[in-house]
Amino acid sequence: MWRRAVSLLRQRAPPVALGASVTAAAGAAALLAGTPGRETRCDIPTVNQLGAKGAAELQKKFPNFRLIPQTEQNKAIMTILRDENTKPADFVFFSDRIIRTLVEDALEEMPHETKVVKTPTGVYTNGVGWKVKLEDGAICGVSIVRAGESMEAGVRQVLRGIKIGKILIQRDEETALPKLFYSKFPPNISQQMVLLLDPMLATGGSAIAAIDVLVEKGVPPERIIFINLVTCPEGVAAMAKAYPKVRIVSAALDAYLDARKYIVPGLGDFGDRYFGTT
Repeated sequence: MWRRAVSLLRQRAPPVALGASVTAAAGAAALLAGTPGRETRCDIPTVNQLGAKGAAELQKKFPNFRLIPQTEQNKAIMTILRDENTKPADFVFFSDRIIRTLVEDALEEMPHETKVVKTPTGVYTNGVGWKVKLEDGAICGVSIVRAGESMEAGVRQVLRGIKIGKILIQRDEETALPKLFYSKFPPNISQQMVLLLDPMLATGGSAIAAIDVLVEKGVPPERIIFINLVTCPEGVAAMAKAYPKVRIVSAALDAYLDARKYIVPGLGDFGDRYFGTT
């Protein structure tokens, strides 16, 4: 009887569409997650990040958005970060691991050119080099305070000697709109490629406000690469509408924003979990 009930649930549970809210399918998935002898919380839905098909649809609609390769290793790290029971020290350790991977992949957005080098075996070989040079001050980072500061170490590990600026944007309690409180940038930022750092792209409000500031400083949008750990369709759409030439590189694409404007399934407040605050 139990197997037949499960079979019926599987047949009747409809798929969740791209960007849709939790439906009866999520509730059915929560039921199916249980195993005999283990308590099942039927009131808690199961919500997964968007799969390859959903990601492909979003990337087709917004070509400047790119998801890093969803390897089993990367998915395993993201699972640790999503788990509410992950200890603070582990959260920081695995965040640092995926951030470095994310930064390495985001550098694919840099302009490249063919380069010929001579190897120790006495032959020449064709390779690739960057058109912009870090040593010439052509690349800088800008973190959105506070959570974005967690990504600075990963950037410095990959790009030794890089200069990093900061932007502090908070929501105005009267207008509920993002408000600039502080900004400090490397010199000649208008001439540089800018890696904009913030772990979460939810509504896009803070990131768009940060890009407003960069554009006012003379940075062309096409020279900005926005790097984040987790995003959702609503955030990508908002960013693409405001700045279609800004490139977005994410480690995970989640299902949707809930009524509180939280990314779901998400991983909670990244800044609080990384820095150990509440």
